Amino acid sequence: MEARPYAAIAEQYARDVTKGKIPAGKSIRLQAQRFLDELKLQRRKDFPFRFDIDKAARVCRFIEKLPHSKGKWARAKETIRLEPWQVWILCCTFGWLRKASGLRRFRKLFVVVPRKNGKSAIAAGIALYMFCADGEFGAEVYSGATNEKQAWEVFRPAQLMAKRTPALLAKFGIEVNAKSLVRVDDASKMETIVGDPGDGQSPSCSIHDEYHEHADDGQVDTMETGMGARDQPLQVLITTAGDNLAGPCYAAIGEEREKLAGIGHNGGPPLDDECFFAEYTIDEGDDWKSEAALRKANPNFDVSVSGDFLRARQRDAINTPRKAGVFKTKHLNLWVAAKAAYFDIEKWRICRRSDLPMHAGECLGLDWLKGRRCIAALDLASKIDIAALELLFLPLGAKATREDPYIRVGFYFLPSETVLNVPAYQAWDALGLLSVTDGNIIDYDEILEVLRDIRSTFQLEQVAYDPHQATMMVTTMVKEGFPVIEYRPIVLNFSEPMKELDALTKAGTIAHGGCPVMEWEINNVVAQPDAKDNVYPRKPREEAKIDNPVALISALGVAMQGDEQADAASPFDDPDFVLEGAE
Repeated sequence: MEARPYAAIAEQYARDVTKGKIPAGKSIRLQAQRFLDELKLQRRKDFPFRFDIDKAARVCRFIEKLPHSKGKWARAKETIRLEPWQVWILCCTFGWLRKASGLRRFRKLFVVVPRKNGKSAIAAGIALYMFCADGEFGAEVYSGATNEKQAWEVFRPAQLMAKRTPALLAKFGIEVNAKSLVRVDDASKMETIVGDPGDGQSPSCSIHDEYHEHADDGQVDTMETGMGARDQPLQVLITTAGDNLAGPCYAAIGEEREKLAGIGHNGGPPLDDECFFAEYTIDEGDDWKSEAALRKANPNFDVSVSGDFLRARQRDAINTPRKAGVFKTKHLNLWVAAKAAYFDIEKWRICRRSDLPMHAGECLGLDWLKGRRCIAALDLASKIDIAALELLFLPLGAKATREDPYIRVGFYFLPSETVLNVPAYQAWDALGLLSVTDGNIIDYDEILEVLRDIRSTFQLEQVAYDPHQATMMVTTMVKEGFPVIEYRPIVLNFSEPMKELDALTKAGTIAHGGCPVMEWEINNVVAQPDAKDNVYPRKPREEAKIDNPVALISALGVAMQGDEQADAASPFDDPDFVLEGAE
């Protein structure tokens, strides 16, 4: 087979993406432009990297000599043929070198791509290359996952590829065992790992399939720290989207998006970034029901994943709302909540405003909010996890509009010991998004102090509370003259404001600062309408918190009660009212 010009294919793919000839989401467009820009920058002496065409081509050539392990191509005994998007990712990962040392620039490859786009086959090809062809003496390659079955999703194809390529076994002296591949000459090995294996490994490459399923970064961190003795190790994170917005995968994707967009890095991604990130999904504002969305999110459209198959799944999702979440996650790479999520997380994200703070404490310093009418609501159901305080600023006009929306900001109170035990809380605390109180239970005096600041800064009209929570705190608030109002968490009180919050979100008439804590919580809310179409906020599992959405619904319920009272007011209450025809 004639050798393909892999570097030229990679460059042409990047050009086609940037020119719009190939549909791609924002992250891919930014990464493609970065590649093209840096191909020019490498000529400068002060640019620390260079693109090596031979190194880029070597890994592609190696993988294209491997046979398919399953499906119609395996039955026909065909070898892998890389698509342009795959060539581009491989060339970028393996072709960029450091000028000073000649070692690879990127130590991590992070690929987010929908199901059926051939990610496991490429991961298996990379694993075999790193195992026997990367020039690493005593290589250790691990296929990691949260369970044995998932770990084998990469290891089994690699094992089959090796078995079916006698020339590969002979050239590198590979022994294929039931649960490992071994090179006798230098004791290189490839095997699976499940969960956090602890210390002891010295990986030259670790591949973590379906990263979104990881509850924490134990396995990923253990592998990464174990790579310290290797000159140019590679960690591969490969995944579809998921539903755990508090997990490490979603947080890592957010960080990589910000790097590519240049947020906090002088308008461009940092040069010292060691991760090559490729996320195939659709953008905000794209119509998920369109074929354009299918093509944009699925780079192997009509190659390894049939267009007819995707259209059928899309039709199912449109016609059966309960299937929409799974379709968006698995085939459009959109992060959604539990299968029965009540709120549309994409619509919620669109309501974000850059002039609003992520943490409510910052709103106390915003001059344009000072003196505004607001309603506060508390959800203090837990003293050892999140206790919520929500502020809902009312529109200046009679009705919320996109230009004059409700404004929502929130506080998230947690005890320090809880924060230390939950990785997601630690990450949010590092970003200054949590209000952490000392000890193992929440100090309600700190919440009260915050409410005092709120009352002195804004026109605090009501503080809604659940009478079954924090009786002593409410007693103190009454003595201090806070305008407290009892708001019981029952279906009668929650159904209509919950529907209203959904309607406000979809209409874009409620604004927020885009806090990831609230995004996670709003994404956790599930509800099933009863026979009378009533809804009530519930959580899909114990660790999925919904305290702030519950408080926000309470605040909105109080606001709606006020609106109803205003609507019911008699015109005779107006001292300037004059009856028509009266003298």
